[in-house]
Amino acid sequence: MRVFKNAWFRKFARKKRISDAALCEAVDRAERGLIDADLGGSVIKQRIARLGAGRSGGYRALIFFRAGTRAVFAFGFAKRDLDNIDEDDERDLKATAKLTLGLTNADMNRLVALGEFEEVMCHAQG
Repeated sequence: MRVFKNAWFRKFARKKRISDAALCEAVDRAERGLIDADLGGSVIKQRIARLGAGRSGGYRALIFFRAGTRAVFAFGFAKRDLDNIDEDDERDLKATAKLTLGLTNADMNRLVALGEFEEVMCHAQG
């Protein structure tokens, strides 16, 4: 399973001090079927703990997810800042997930080299 964060999420995670380990833990839970919300179209929402606190008061991450293959952290927010995404945003996320998850590993490697994505090295990866 390859795990990535897009450029926007990379900035969000750095600003909120969300560790790569916390991202790996969210993907690991999803891999085990513990998905907080399945929005359909390969988009899931996972809770991520706030530094020094639990998941319930933490952040929400929208992830493009294909089990056993690829997870891409696309958008994050604090629950207190945004309750839910609207229908237009959800439709756009699903379309983007389809495109992103359809990319080959070579495509993803090129996009990482260009700085569009950053690969997150989780324990199960080399």
